[in-house]
Amino acid sequence: MTVAVLLLVVLFFCGSLSYFIPQGAFERDADTNIIPGTYQAGTVEGIALWRVITAPIRVFASEDALTIIMISIFLLVMSGVFNLLDKTGGIKTFIEFIMRRLRDSGGPVVCIMILLFMLFGSLFGMFEELVTLLPLIIVFMLSMKLDTMAGLGACLMAACFGFSTAITNPFSVGTAAQLAGVPVSSGVWLRVVFFVIVYLILCCFLISYLRKIQQNPQASPTYEMDQKKRESLILCRDDAPRDQQKIFRVYATFFAIQGVLLVAIASIRAISGLAIPILAASFLVFGLIAGQIVCKDFRKVFAFFLQGAVAMLPAVAMIALASSVKLVMVESNIIDTVMNAVLQLLVGKGKFVTILLIYALILFLQLFIGSASAKIFLVMPIVLPITNALGISPTLVILTYCMADGFTDVILPTNPVLLIGLSMANVSYWKWLKWTWKLQMLLFAVSVAVLYFGVLVGY
Repeated sequence: MTVAVLLLVVLFFCGSLSYFIPQGAFERDADTNIIPGTYQAGTVEGIALWRVITAPIRVFASEDALTIIMISIFLLVMSGVFNLLDKTGGIKTFIEFIMRRLRDSGGPVVCIMILLFMLFGSLFGMFEELVTLLPLIIVFMLSMKLDTMAGLGACLMAACFGFSTAITNPFSVGTAAQLAGVPVSSGVWLRVVFFVIVYLILCCFLISYLRKIQQNPQASPTYEMDQKKRESLILCRDDAPRDQQKIFRVYATFFAIQGVLLVAIASIRAISGLAIPILAASFLVFGLIAGQIVCKDFRKVFAFFLQGAVAMLPAVAMIALASSVKLVMVESNIIDTVMNAVLQLLVGKGKFVTILLIYALILFLQLFIGSASAKIFLVMPIVLPITNALGISPTLVILTYCMADGFTDVILPTNPVLLIGLSMANVSYWKWLKWTWKLQMLLFAVSVAVLYFGVLVGY
């Protein structure tokens, strides 16, 4: 509700600008890119109020309608399939099987769990869905004589960091690439490098912490609470019911198919531009088939899918609101005027400074708008033409967006997923902040360094 109100305020503010700033236009090249230095100012002419009020509806008939509708359908499909996986026990069973085989592996199991959760976030955009497994992961960590904080790190933090180091994350990279008109595979190499760097940092952070509490268990922030939890601990079973084995095989096959498809999209340029519809179709078809094999009741399967899709409708509404901001600015002919003003401020500042300002803008919006897709539709239509005019590639802008959008999800007290996760673990926010703030500062420094490297190599 707060996000909707904020977007409405932004919408009406942009509409009101048309009564104070002049209309204007850039000349554009054959690819519709603005040509710097060609801006011509016009007169001040305010947009009609009814156009502002109806913009969130009319956006579905605008020139961006196809993109908005396609991405909205994609989000509905993904949400529906992930809910189906959750309700039929797919995600939980998948994680349980892996944990059962790794329980006696010692320290390396933590790094394997981190990799698993980060990959789910980075490749498939899963975050909230994985946090539902937090109690299971905490019990698993306690069974290995570790603690609750290790469970939070290997689940909540790893899922968030995976989402932030997006390689093919459809909710951030996929959506932004679609708006930018570039393939999802464009610039994937640096995103992979960044993923590996963050993975190693998180592994080192947790392994160092685990060594510390193994030497002195009372150094754990949750020591007393964990002692009580262990008294009633139910360890993971060494065997598994036959139906769980079947669920594991079915959903392991499902994720394997999606993994192969992601590699194909990244490798084959002819289909990379169709990543969104291909992924949506694949998740829908194979998700429903997997659900039917497991559940054997299509009505129940469809109900689970529909429930998840309906849960995503508020996010689609946020996308419509965010997209209507651009529509109002285009119809009032002030969008080029705004871009010209920003360009004048950025000329001579350098690409790296520009990227840092974009990073700061996304970070600021993250305080109020948690939805990755909504922020993309709000910011990218303005940012992409400006950065293109300054010679900054869309792939670097997308990487900047992912960095600024994600990591703070597990540090900002305004993020509901963080608060839910801490509540599930019975860990206070201040205890969590004390445990993670240095890691967040390190990740910020690494992110800035990677962006600087990207500017240097012309990424």
